[in-house]
Amino acid sequence: MQLPPTVTSRAFKRLAEIGASSSGKALRISVEGGGCSGFQYSIELDVPESDDLVLEGDGEKVVVDNISLPFLSGATIDFTKELIGARFTIDNPNATSSCGCGTSFSI
Repeated sequence: MQLPPTVTSRAFKRLAEIGASSSGKALRISVEGGGCSGFQYSIELDVPESDDLVLEGDGEKVVVDNISLPFLSGATIDFTKELIGARFTIDNPNATSSCGCGTSFSI
């Protein structure tokens, strides 16, 4: 069974801080072939499409296209601040391995 991804309140709060919705954009999470482990995440601000899954919170939106959705089933989208910097992260239960940077994974 396919579960939708979830988005933490920290991620929605960061989107509000950068003003994503005020510019008519949402955080787009997609999965593409490539990277050092077979698949890689693409994370960008983009205009939502009519067939996207839309996850909403705090007046902000995170969107996932239908092709990427099975790869992100049950995943958690978060925003973290670490010594090396701040970034959106994806905790994906479907990934069997991932690279050190966290943007590439295999299933």
